Formats: sequence, C-alpha cells, structure tokens
Amino acid sequence: MKKIIYTFLIITGTLTISGCSDYLDVNTNPNGPDALLQPELFLPQIQSEMAVAVQWDGRFTGFYTQNWAYTSGSSYSLNLHNNPLSDSYAQLWRAVYWSMGYNLSDMIESGELNKKYDFVGVGHIMRAYGWQMLTDYHGPVIVTEAFNSSQRVFDYDEQPVVYEEIKRLLLLGIENLERTDGLGPDDSGLREADLIYSGDRDKWIKFAYGLLAINAHRLTNKSSYDADQVIAYVNKSLAGNQDDASIGFDGTISSDTNFFGPLRDNIGYYRQTKFMVGLLDGTNPELTDPSLIGADPLPENSADHLKDPRITAMMAPSPDGQYRGISPELGINEWSAAEANQVPKNFWNEVGYKGSSPSPQIYIFNNSERFPLMTYAQLQFIKAEAAFISNKKDVALTAYQEGVKSHIEFSKQYAPDPTIFEERKTVYLSSTELFPVATEDLTLSKIMLQKYIATWGWGFMETWSDMRRYHYDVDAADPVYKGFELPDPLYITNNDQPAYRARPRYNSEYMWNKAALEVIGAYEEDYHTYETWFSKPE
Repeated sequence: MKKIIYTFLIITGTLTISGCSDYLDVNTNPNGPDALLQPELFLPQIQSEMAVAVQWDGRFTGFYTQNWAYTSGSSYSLNLHNNPLSDSYAQLWRAVYWSMGYNLSDMIESGELNKKYDFVGVGHIMRAYGWQMLTDYHGPVIVTEAFNSSQRVFDYDEQPVVYEEIKRLLLLGIENLERTDGLGPDDSGLREADLIYSGDRDKWIKFAYGLLAINAHRLTNKSSYDADQVIAYVNKSLAGNQDDASIGFDGTISSDTNFFGPLRDNIGYYRQTKFMVGLLDGTNPELTDPSLIGADPLPENSADHLKDPRITAMMAPSPDGQYRGISPELGINEWSAAEANQVPKNFWNEVGYKGSSPSPQIYIFNNSERFPLMTYAQLQFIKAEAAFISNKKDVALTAYQEGVKSHIEFSKQYAPDPTIFEERKTVYLSSTELFPVATEDLTLSKIMLQKYIATWGWGFMETWSDMRRYHYDVDAADPVYKGFELPDPLYITNNDQPAYRARPRYNSEYMWNKAALEVIGAYEEDYHTYETWFSKPE
C-alpha cells in the first residue's frame, strides 16, 4: 500500500514539473493533494501501524505482567515507564496521534463523501480500539482536543471521558456497518484493503461488540459495573476462533514483517518467565492436579506432572529439551556457563539473541505469522469472570470451558508434534481440577490464569489491565494470580509501588505540552505508579 501512495505522489510530482495541462493542476497546497484520497488507500497502513504499536509497547508492558523478562535481569524491566526522556515505550501514542491520526479522520471523511459507509464504520471502530489501547496503557490521554489543528497545546482527559467516547464510537461504527445504502464491500474496496477481516462487515460488527465488552468489563471495581451488559456484549461478539481478529504480514522484508519475527530482531533478549512456564507444566498451585503426576505421555517426563499440551506450541525449550523460565531479577544469570544447555532458547527457537526462520516455529513469533488483536477465547474468559463475580456460576463454567478449549485449538496449529499434543489434550481435559465440570470446582483464579495463558504474547494491555484491577494481589488473602510475585525490591523511584501507567510520549508531550503535564502530575518521579481510574474501587 505504501508503494501505491508513493507512486501516486511521484507521478503527481512528475506531471507538475513537466508542465501538464491546467485541468491536472488541482492543488493549492504545495505539500500534498487538496482532494481526499479514496479511503482504501488509508486503511492497510493504519491497521498495520496499530498492530505494530501494540507489539512495540507490549514488549515493555509484558515485563510488568511477566509474560517475559530480559535476559540480563536486574532493574531493566522495572523502571522503563519512569523515564520521561525516552520514546522507547510510547509507540502507541505515536500511532494514535500521528500514524493513524488525521489519516483516520480523512479516511472516515472520504468514506462518507464516497458513500463507502463500511469504511466509515471500520474507521470509527479502529479509532475506538486505538483509544482503548492508549488509555489502558497511559491512563489520562488527549481526546476532546485531539486533532484540532488550530491548537498547539492540548489538555488531558481523564478516563471516564475516554471510556464514554470509546463506547460512542463503537456504536457509531456498528450503525454505519449496518447501513444498507451506499457501496457494499465488493464495490467499496474494503475487501482488498482490509488486512484484518477482508471486508467482512459481520465480523467487524462482532469485533465492535467485543470491544464494547472489554470497555465495560474494565470497570469491575465500580459500583456502576454491569455484568449482565458485559455478558450481552460478549454474546453478540466473536462466535468462535474463526472470528478472531488478527493482522497478517508478508514477512519478506523488514517493513512488511511481524514485529516479533526474527527478521525484525526486536525480542532476541527476551525469555519466557518462570511464572508462565509454571502455568503450563503443572507446578502452579492453582493449575495442578496431583493425580496427573506421571501421566505425561513422554517417557522422559514419567516422573513429572502432565504438561499442558500448549507448552510445546507456545514456549521455547532449552537446548536439553526441557521447558524453563527466567526470573525478572536474575534473567539467565542463575545458570553457570557449565549449565548453558539449561538456558531457555529465544522465541525463534535458537540459542543466543539472533534467529532466522524457526523450525519448529514457536507460537506467533515468525516473520509472516498473523498477530492477534482480539480472540474468541479472550472474550469467553471475560464472560466467565463477569458471570462468576455476579454469581452466575453455570454461565461462568460454560464460558470457562469454551475459553480453554478454544485456546487449546488455537495453539494446536503451532504444535511441533500434533500426536503428543492430542494425547496431552485428552488427559488435560479429563482432569476436573484443570477443566472443572461442576460449578463448585470453578475458581476465579482458574478463570484469570487461563485467560493469562490465552492472551500471553499478544494481549498485553488486556493482561496488565486485569492485574491492575486486582491490584497485583498486593495484600490479598486469596490471590487471584497464584504463583505471581512482584520483584522485590521494586525500582527505587517506584516508592514500593508497582507500575500502573506509562508516561506520555516524550517527543510530543514533555517537549511541547509541559503545562498540561503539570496538571496531571506527570513530572513527578513516581507518576508511573499513580493508580489508573478504571482500577480504583468506586
């Protein structure tokens, strides 16, 4: 798509220089065409920029949730959101306000002018998705005054304002997608331009309802929380794995490659954590069944607990073939040089920090692998939690079972040995400890830990929002995230508090919007630990 736009600009420039006829001289603006481009010229790049931004910032959010840790350990992962002099963790900010920004506004306007209302609907939904990711990450953001070209400084909106705007945009997006006038996807260009759903209006409507569920479910700590509304939204959303929202990559050169692929080389120093591996190897205190010790089909694991079938699809083995994780404090330093064969390989299935095309592939970490933005399993666990906390245990159990089974099926495509995967799956699903069949055996911890597994490696903002809703289980008598431990000590400027938000982007905010930052306290050393509104009891 970039090539199309660049070619258009080159041709336009060439014709102008060569003295073309007056009827081609349509511009009064020397910096670009006055007429709006067709909406299909905007959408692919907008979608890919948003996906890359989630991955980019997810690298750092994944430290807080212990999806992964840095190989060097130490404090690297604990203070990134404390440093105002860095843009390394503010790609979502750049994407929402710049890469998408006016381009998305122009796409929506062009869709309206050209009666391509499916682009209008998708545009509103994409903007809502951007706001949701951005506010989940940063807390207060600029919404009301955003994209006002007459301003140079902008005031921040607190999350109640942002959440209402997200809901408004999603309902507006659904309304436009349900219109029967104007051009259909076959004629509008949406089928060719849409990298997520190939122009399927019904799936985009389901996606919008899924985001409405996410938006409403963030507020479990509020007196206004409506579990029935969340469940109703989920019931109108994704109906199975076939509806999962994901974005694809060609994977041939750096610019069209999955941000987590070896060609981009962005996560070579990252390794899975002990916490994540513990959820899959039977050592987590909540996801374990003593009767399954010795039940693993591989002879070399005859003395161990049954492995979750997903472990070989999602985790990187050590050179000795075993699955291990690292701790945020130590990284790989807990192993000596003589124990190098015990150090987990990188996510490209290689020793060290580089990679090529992994064989076998590990989960979603390859150059052309699709990156999830929303999944059926994720939403089923949202439904399960909403039903559980509103005492609809039968609904919660069914949704939990759907979430587990659907994510196991999702993971199977990455299994290096499908036969072993199926054998483990059969035993796993027969365990009433791991896969309850009675409501009294279902726990909130099981729901949230299975959701953690299902969103691992891609649903960074979802997982971090969940952990913040439960306040990292600090001082909890019955922890939800059993087995999860915050680093001790936390980074010194945290003042013994875990992170709750990322700072706004340095290059736009700390350089040009100082007064607005002072209002929200963003110059305070521990600003990144200020609790977000959505997680506060109210």
